[in-house]
Amino acid sequence: MSKEADRLEGVGDEESKEEGKERRPDAPEATTLSPRRGDAPQASPPRLVSVEELMETAKGVTNMALAHELMVNQDFQVKPAVLPEGSLERQVKEIMHKAFWDCLEDQLMEEPQTYGHAIKLLAEIRETLLSFLLPGHGRLRSRIEEVLDLPLIQQQAENGALDIGALSQFIVGMMGSLCAPARDGDIGKLKEIPNMVPLLKAIFSVLDLMKVDMANFALTSIRPHLMQQSVEYERSKFQGFLEKHPNALDFTEKWLEDVVRRLREDASCGAAAADPPSLLAVNVHDCAYLRLLSWDHASDPFPETVLMDQARFQEMHWEEEQLVVLSSVLLIVYTTTGEAISGLPGLMETLKGVVNAMLADMHAPSFSLQEALATIGEKLCVELSQCLSQHGYSPFAADRKGPLRGQISAIMQPDNTVRKLMESRVQNYLLASLKSTQHKTPPPLPGGLAPVAREVKELAVRFSRLVNFNKLVFSPFYQKILQKLLTAGESPSAGT
Repeated sequence: MSKEADRLEGVGDEESKEEGKERRPDAPEATTLSPRRGDAPQASPPRLVSVEELMETAKGVTNMALAHELMVNQDFQVKPAVLPEGSLERQVKEIMHKAFWDCLEDQLMEEPQTYGHAIKLLAEIRETLLSFLLPGHGRLRSRIEEVLDLPLIQQQAENGALDIGALSQFIVGMMGSLCAPARDGDIGKLKEIPNMVPLLKAIFSVLDLMKVDMANFALTSIRPHLMQQSVEYERSKFQGFLEKHPNALDFTEKWLEDVVRRLREDASCGAAAADPPSLLAVNVHDCAYLRLLSWDHASDPFPETVLMDQARFQEMHWEEEQLVVLSSVLLIVYTTTGEAISGLPGLMETLKGVVNAMLADMHAPSFSLQEALATIGEKLCVELSQCLSQHGYSPFAADRKGPLRGQISAIMQPDNTVRKLMESRVQNYLLASLKSTQHKTPPPLPGGLAPVAREVKELAVRFSRLVNFNKLVFSPFYQKILQKLLTAGESPSAGT
């Protein structure tokens, strides 16, 4: 869990029963006014929270975040646990493991050999192999139970007839039958280890990797069947959190309220005041999600219902900004240079590669857009001159390079005409993609975005998937808030 758990779980402070309200975990002071509309009561001093209450809240938020991650992140995978280098836990683990393997080696070197530790390892390996089997693997199950028959192995050990080398080879062969293709190389290395203790140690390392592979296979298999259960699970968890923290939707209300006010002041998303309430609610909701792509994360608290996806919305905002700059540069180049380059094969991809390389670290703290655009202007002039010469056209004239570099550098201004135009078109496409998901047909691509069509469409798919899942989970909460906002009169604050 990251800051989502810290913020939702937070201080966990509840106000006195007389107030019936709880201070937000991220409220700076106990006297801070709630962001709710109207004359909200001041928060009461926090009461002490028991460790049990805090742990229960943390566990609930953690489980909800994990279920959410599984649904919205198609690349989500279980990864092997790696303890930090030099940590106390890692040191203790290494010491304990070394002591165990040293003891095993001593037992196998004794005369006669003793197999106490080895039999424990075989029992664990047996259970691990059986856990990998599917219901249809009856023959493999019988074979494992027959060869790794622990009472028989114990009896053989007592009589000095145990061939642990043969059992190890059987285990390696069975692992090769059950492992993913990606582990074939690891299985091959196991077959090359001659000494028993290093072999058993390596077997356990590969089994740990196979456990991770099996977990990821299970996640991939069940993900399509988890949608409805995950929606209900997240909703119920949030409802339980809301019952304990009654003002846990304050920032969500403020987010939607701000969008309603902006739409009524300027119908920039195409909504009219005379629209039916249901249509207006849909319009407000979609525009509210689009608003998250331009959120000021440094100063404005993120809405609670989308808090677990704050990082994703921020990353999509960065992608959107980069696409806007990229498409603006390409539009300027092709409108300035004219028809001479319009049909040249491969030129568009070459120019895109140059611009993308310069914008790769666009949102790094040390990045300077002014310097990057200046360099882009110089490099594109060189590329254009070379390309025109190669195809038999006149070289790119010097008197045209200056204006081109100037127009490219001007993109750094947020109110630049070309930049605002491309930003509007990208946002309109994203907004249209939300509306088109109901019809399962992608919206037409606005003019000027053809050079970045693939990137814009991929962004729209991820944006729509994230938004639609959020709608499924939190729609009952949104409906109540929007109904209250949209029936409050001409102004959202009319009732305050």
